[in-house]
Amino acid sequence: MTDFNLECCVDSVESAIAAEKGGATRLELCSNLIIGGTSPSISLFKQIKKYVNLPIRVLLRPRFGDFCYTDYEIDILNDEINTFKNLGADGIVIGCLNPDGELNIKAMQKFIYLADKLPVTLHRAFDVCVNPMDTLEICKQLGISTILTSGAKNCALDGKRLIKQLCDYAENIEILAGAGINSKTIELLLDEIPNLKSFHMSGKKVLESPMKYRNKDVFMGLKGISEYEIWQTDTKEIQLARDILQKR
Repeated sequence: MTDFNLECCVDSVESAIAAEKGGATRLELCSNLIIGGTSPSISLFKQIKKYVNLPIRVLLRPRFGDFCYTDYEIDILNDEINTFKNLGADGIVIGCLNPDGELNIKAMQKFIYLADKLPVTLHRAFDVCVNPMDTLEICKQLGISTILTSGAKNCALDGKRLIKQLCDYAENIEILAGAGINSKTIELLLDEIPNLKSFHMSGKKVLESPMKYRNKDVFMGLKGISEYEIWQTDTKEIQLARDILQKR
């Protein structure tokens, strides 16, 4: 396969460099990948632009949790679109739902308008919408470039039936399979969905923090997640995935 996309989701300069070395074709940049990703800082974006030559699509998400946003949060997203567009982002990754699970069309129209000519990805808000196939048709009308999806399941392999349907009816929209993606799942998905061309992965490994002194009486993060583990993209994992795609 020559016309594939291997998008690597990163939240650090180290991960971005590793992704490029491994052969990723583009980056999705966020912060706080451990909680599903939130909007990155301007400084992080600038540093990655400094060291990496891959296209960067920026995930914009004001907080952890669902995708039903207040007017204040939507204003933040609007402002962030302008900010990262002006900084040279190559695309915007975003999504907003109404309380009933339908796509918030008004908000999405504004996001797309502000993005101007940048491609817009509807992220995994798609996976928790009430009717994915109806939402696909709305995305066509809106001019969405890409839909990032696990097929409305926890991982793309479990959601392969819907992903196949989406690929069959997507027309000009790129269907980007994400969640649980690695070299093995790419092979399995391609066996059943030969027209699936795009994959989204972090290729993460867990590193021990260099901290030697550790106060066990103080906890600052999410319960059950070690403060002394660093999630980082592994170049070898990205290479394995790319090798599979190149051989198909």
